[in-house]
Amino acid sequence: MRSKPDSLNRASETVPPQVWFGVSAVFHYLGPSFAVLLFPAVGVLGVAWFRIATAALVFAPLTRPWRTFRRADRSKRLLLVGLGLCLAVMNTSFYLALDRLPMSLVAAMEFIGTIAVALYGCRTWRNVAALVIATAGVFILIDVTWSSDPLGLVWASLNAALFVGYIVLGHRAAENGAGGGVEILGAAMMIAFFFLMPIGLAEALRAFGHAELVLAGIAVGVCSSVIPYICDQLAMARLPRASIALMLALLPATATAIAAIVLAQIPTMRDLTGITLVMAGIAVHRPARI
Repeated sequence: MRSKPDSLNRASETVPPQVWFGVSAVFHYLGPSFAVLLFPAVGVLGVAWFRIATAALVFAPLTRPWRTFRRADRSKRLLLVGLGLCLAVMNTSFYLALDRLPMSLVAAMEFIGTIAVALYGCRTWRNVAALVIATAGVFILIDVTWSSDPLGLVWASLNAALFVGYIVLGHRAAENGAGGGVEILGAAMMIAFFFLMPIGLAEALRAFGHAELVLAGIAVGVCSSVIPYICDQLAMARLPRASIALMLALLPATATAIAAIVLAQIPTMRDLTGITLVMAGIAVHRPARI
């Protein structure tokens, strides 16, 4: 019988990485849509706890994080701890920012960090042009407005910085292959859970008397931290870091599409123009060989 890492490696090699990234992009916005609805009932930190706790419990039997940590050398343990802390603080700061600021502003600030990663990895004028086109599309899609909420801006800035850390550390995990990357992700998620346990548990306890809130919290974890992060590893195993950073420009486009399909929010001509530019930038970009 084929082992789980081998099966993931086979899936990564069989399906184009752009497909895995597309699935990840869709679920990256389904998760926050559930989360925002839960904020009034569970609290921001409680929703963050549900997200990490659900992911840790799902990954545990699949990846056996205790075994991964036991077998890891010093370098890999540092990667596990770094990625775990990054996931815990990034996800929490993201929700704290969403509680105070419009999602458009938080998303815009998040993408600014990925521009630096994509620009660092550009090796040809074609890829520089692709980055410029995709960036223009994102800023057309996102109606960027400033905010008078300093604390919200602090959380959004922290989230943006840690999102870059997730790209860098997640890509390093994927160097072990898709299967090895998911095993590292599972161990890092368990570390994130232990880190967040005392911070969000008190608020999360509000939900335990209501089955619908618990199920919604589980849905947040599956949609936000299980499906997209696994798909990220499957894509990162075959794409260079700069390509991943550029393809993150797809996120505002998928958010617009989800809003049209699920919420009946029909995109404007401005939205369609932004989506077209994002798609054009991704089409023009040529990944480096890895």
